[in-house]
Amino acid sequence: MASQLSATPLPSVSAPAEAVVAVIPAKDEADRIAATVTAARTIPGVAVVVVVDDGSSDATGDLAVAAGAELVRHGRNHGKADAMMSGLGRAAGLRRAGRLPERVAVLFVDADLEESATELHVLVEPVLAGEADLTIATLPVQRTAGGGHGLVVGLARRGIEELTGWSPVQPLSGMRCLSPLAVGAAAPFARGWGVEVGMTVDVLDAGLVVREVPCELHHRVTGADWRGQVHRAAQYRDVALALAVRRLRRRLAPAH
Repeated sequence: MASQLSATPLPSVSAPAEAVVAVIPAKDEADRIAATVTAARTIPGVAVVVVVDDGSSDATGDLAVAAGAELVRHGRNHGKADAMMSGLGRAAGLRRAGRLPERVAVLFVDADLEESATELHVLVEPVLAGEADLTIATLPVQRTAGGGHGLVVGLARRGIEELTGWSPVQPLSGMRCLSPLAVGAAAPFARGWGVEVGMTVDVLDAGLVVREVPCELHHRVTGADWRGQVHRAAQYRDVALALAVRRLRRRLAPAH
C-alpha cells in the first residue's frame, strides 16, 4: 500500500498537467544513459526527455542526444540540485517555443536506471490524473547492498516528520513526478543533496498532495569504500542544511 499524505486539494487536482517532461541529471553515465533515455521516452505522457550533462568527462551528452534527448551541458560539475534546476530551465524554454504545452509536469529520473526507468509510469499516472501533486518512488531491495548505516535517511525522515507531521518511507528517493503547482512550490531547490528533503517539505507546506508509490526500479547503490563515505558525509551536510533553513523560515514567518 502506498503511503499518502493528503491536504485540501488545490487547483492542480482539477487542472491536471497536459504533458510530462522527463529530466535526467547525469555525470559520467556513458554506460547507462542511452538505455535510460530510451526507456524514459516510452513512458506514457512523456513528451520530451531532457538530459543535463553535469560536467561529464565521458560521452554521456553525445550518447543522450543520439538516444533522442534534449541536452543541457554544464562545462563543469555543479551538483544534482543545480542540474535539476537547469532541466526546469530547458523545459520552460521549450514551453515558450511552443514545443510543450503550458501545463507541464516534471518527472525526475536517475541516469543509471537503464530499462527499469519504464516503471516510472506509476509516478506519472497520478499526477496526470490530478490525484497527486508530488509522487515519490519507493524502491525494492536492490541487487547490490549499499554501504550506509541509515544515518542520512534517519535524519531526513525525522526532519520531514518534525516539520510536516509526515514520516516518509524513503525520504531521499530521487525519482519524483511534480505537478506544475508542485514545481512552483519547490523551486528554487535546496542545494546539493538536500534537494529531495527540501522539496518534500516545501510541497507539503504549500498544502499539496504527496504520495509515495512502490516502483520496481534498479540502480547503482553507493558502496562502503572511502568514496561512498565521503558521499554520505556530503549528503548529511546538505540534508541538515535544508532542514535548518526550513526551521529558520518557520521562526521568521509572521504570526497570523
